[in-house]
Amino acid sequence: MEYNTQQRVLPLPEYGRSIQNMVDYALTIEDRAERQRCANTIINIMGNMFPHLRDVPDFKHKLWDHLAIMADFKLDIDFPFEIIKKDNLITKPDMIPYPSSKIRYRHYGRTLEKLIKIASDYPEGNEKKQLIALVANHMKKSFMNWNKDVVDDRKIFDDLKDYSRGKIEVDEDTLKLMETRTILSRKTKVNNNQRRYSK
Repeated sequence: MEYNTQQRVLPLPEYGRSIQNMVDYALTIEDRAERQRCANTIINIMGNMFPHLRDVPDFKHKLWDHLAIMADFKLDIDFPFEIIKKDNLITKPDMIPYPSSKIRYRHYGRTLEKLIKIASDYPEGNEKKQLIALVANHMKKSFMNWNKDVVDDRKIFDDLKDYSRGKIEVDEDTLKLMETRTILSRKTKVNNNQRRYSK
């Protein structure tokens, strides 16, 4: 018995070895008209394998591209579309640049930095106070994810003031943060639920 792992690697494994064998056979047909008919039949079979994609724009075009790829671009027929060039298959995408700006406190993250900037520029009022309370509590939770020790609320307020460049200044008298044990009990409950559903 010959296993698939012992056979050559398929260029497009989603079509299976039977379709690849048909393409290989088409390459051996000497009569051009017969080869064209064989290619059209292969395209119809390939299309029937993915009927849910029939309404996708350029579906037929993609099938002909795939046929050319499976034939290693050696199939001499009249393609109804301009097929993809072989060189385009090996082109590497452009490198995605990493963000160049540094995060002052990594345990808070970049999103929290943006939230603090929004909160510091927010117009004065009750909504601003609620936003600051949400941000400060989130800072405390983020801090506790990285530091297992009990966090002092004073540290959170100092970091908030530092982040906002002095625009947001709160203390224990004006803002009560979530209790450390409340945060820890919630984390424990979430972890237990995740363990229960992962079984």
